[in-house]
Amino acid sequence: MTTDKTSTAVVNPEAAEGADTAVDPRLLVREQGFGGYLSEFKRKMRGGDLGSIPVVIGLIIICVVFQSLNSEFLSAKNISDIAVAMVATGMMAVGIIFVLMLGEIDLSVGSVSGVSGAVVAVLSVTHGLNEWLALVLAIVSGAVIGALHGFFFARIGAPAFAVTLAGLLFWLGLMLQLLGDTGTINLDSDGVVGKLTTYYFTDVAAAYGLAAVLVIAFFFSAFLDSRRREAAGVPSRPLTDIVVRTVVLAVFAFAAAVMFNQYRGLPLALVLFLVVLIGTDFLLRRTTYGRKIFALGGSVEASRRAGINVTAIRISVFSIAGTFAAIGGLFWASKIAAVNQGSGTGDLLMNVIAAAVIGGTSLFGGRGRTWNALLGVMVIVSIQYGLSLEGIKTPVQYMVTGAVLLATVVIDSVTRKTQKTAGRA
Repeated sequence: MTTDKTSTAVVNPEAAEGADTAVDPRLLVREQGFGGYLSEFKRKMRGGDLGSIPVVIGLIIICVVFQSLNSEFLSAKNISDIAVAMVATGMMAVGIIFVLMLGEIDLSVGSVSGVSGAVVAVLSVTHGLNEWLALVLAIVSGAVIGALHGFFFARIGAPAFAVTLAGLLFWLGLMLQLLGDTGTINLDSDGVVGKLTTYYFTDVAAAYGLAAVLVIAFFFSAFLDSRRREAAGVPSRPLTDIVVRTVVLAVFAFAAAVMFNQYRGLPLALVLFLVVLIGTDFLLRRTTYGRKIFALGGSVEASRRAGINVTAIRISVFSIAGTFAAIGGLFWASKIAAVNQGSGTGDLLMNVIAAAVIGGTSLFGGRGRTWNALLGVMVIVSIQYGLSLEGIKTPVQYMVTGAVLLATVVIDSVTRKTQKTAGRA
């Protein structure tokens, strides 16, 4: 007499029918068209997967409110000024997103940005070093500082909060030491650093050309990705879905190009920011290294058992944060054509973290994209410029930004609880 050891699972059809099962939206769209979109949207809402919806709605509300209060808010000049002003904070937010993906924090990015500005100013102005070389050394110094923070955190085991808080104080002191008794070093506004925020591509073809390149690149990237998935036998987006997304992107891209060309042209700062966003997004979503960061943010122990070098990834991520802090510092120095004792201080750190979180990056790790930096910094800078147009003073701006950040964190926390309840986290 033999015993069958194979176990069989009995499934309740009614329970299975009522379960909130995650279905790939590409399958729904292919099979049901617009109805598939609606079904997937409802499922995401029930599961707490809000994505970028809250921040997009927030941006729309901000534009409608401030435009109704002052017709200059959506003027070509104001849009261009916002685009340039958001780059410095946005660059730093990109680096912070990498750290937040691990579920950690870096409190030193403001001071590191100040040090990078001081380094380029001292080397190029005080000592007469070639400005390009000084710029490279300033960025490298940020990468080394970040790696040092990562070493103490990943190798020694000190909490990231404590390590970077110590870094905030230490690098602030170093910046003041480098600036000397005067406390201020003026930069050449026509130099390499000076032109980061003052140079514009005045030919109208530049803005329209960039918009066209972005739209075409998006279409072919999505199309080729869909073909690869279809060839592999996994759900892929239909051509109609890709076309709709491309058209939406084209509307916004060419509308922005029109606005830029009505003022001074396409800002160099915005072009560099977009290049960074595209490059870092590819790094996170399309490379093995990026997948390791996502895995580490989800579970350290599971990542370690999967063979991921946790220490190396952590050190590299903090080095990336230091690098972008340094780049952001150069843009801040360019904006005022100087480096002074206030560089990297004030509300800069809070705005950088707020930009990442408001844009959609989770404070709990494992979820985020570098494009969140663009969305978040657009919200913050738009609020600042909108309130300034109304003559509202800085204290109120702080309170409004703080309220928006609190609302975002609350949404993030509620989202995680909802996902756990739905069995998706």
